[in-house]
Amino acid sequence: MIRWNGLFGAHSLKLHASLTIIGEIGKTYAIDYVTDLADPAESDWRCLEYLQVPASPYLWTDQSSPATGRRFYRAVAMEPPENMVFIPPGSFRMGSSENEVGRSEEDGPQTDVIISRGFWMGKYEVTQGEYEAVMGNNPSQFKGDPNRPVEQVSWFNARDYCVKLTERERLAGRIAPNSLYRLPTEAEWEYACRAGTSTRFSYGDDPGLTDFVDYEWYGPNSDGQTHPVGQKLPNRWGLHDMHGNIGEWCQDWHVKALPGGRVIDPQGPATGWARVIRGGGYRNHLIASFCRSSTRYAHNSPGTYGPGFRVVLAPVQP
Repeated sequence: MIRWNGLFGAHSLKLHASLTIIGEIGKTYAIDYVTDLADPAESDWRCLEYLQVPASPYLWTDQSSPATGRRFYRAVAMEPPENMVFIPPGSFRMGSSENEVGRSEEDGPQTDVIISRGFWMGKYEVTQGEYEAVMGNNPSQFKGDPNRPVEQVSWFNARDYCVKLTERERLAGRIAPNSLYRLPTEAEWEYACRAGTSTRFSYGDDPGLTDFVDYEWYGPNSDGQTHPVGQKLPNRWGLHDMHGNIGEWCQDWHVKALPGGRVIDPQGPATGWARVIRGGGYRNHLIASFCRSSTRYAHNSPGTYGPGFRVVLAPVQP
């Protein structure tokens, strides 16, 4: 288990409890709480959020509970989960401008999105080896290397993988009892893909498409098949294959237009006929149409086999 690291204290700030963290600047901490300090077991602690400490000391405020609630807090230094990257909270403009080359009507209207909590995201698409270790089978068309991304999975398969991975990691004590692996929301996916950029691709507009082969596998350079993850350059946040190799399932139901305006942690519609797929793939020749940061499509119902996926690790909110 991750050991306690840092100092903490309880305060009252704007009717919310808060925690003073004295720790390593830039380090990611799990902010946990219990409602009874009488010799709590490790399994009694619940994770509220993951926080990358920007200063020390740092005053963190619990926005989920008023100061009158009974909670006791701790900050636990985290080591990065294997092959995962921490994505800090922030804001970005989702979708594409009307003059972006290759734009689809589904890319708009542009929407100002706030991602209020940080999360861990897979550095790579889930590989065939990882999928088989959890699910006991490998449905992929392109076998022969366990480091290729798994494909030919339905949205339900991807969801079930996340459920089983969560059960395994909770049982091993590697994640908090209320943390879970899941698919990223569409907004989380684009936020992570852009990594602070507003250009067509995460590395720039690349009008002549001269740099694209350094970052992704797509039609002209893929030889009609997937390739082992991590062979191309990552984006600024260390994520590989966000624009190509294999399309990726997201958590949301698809809707033909973005909400517009300003939204916080959008989850998509409550119902629908198809789930969102993000990221281009090894078969895409129309680069500007299918491999941009804002490209969104839903040619597949949740039971259709074809895409791959990557996972997010985050606490379940109370």
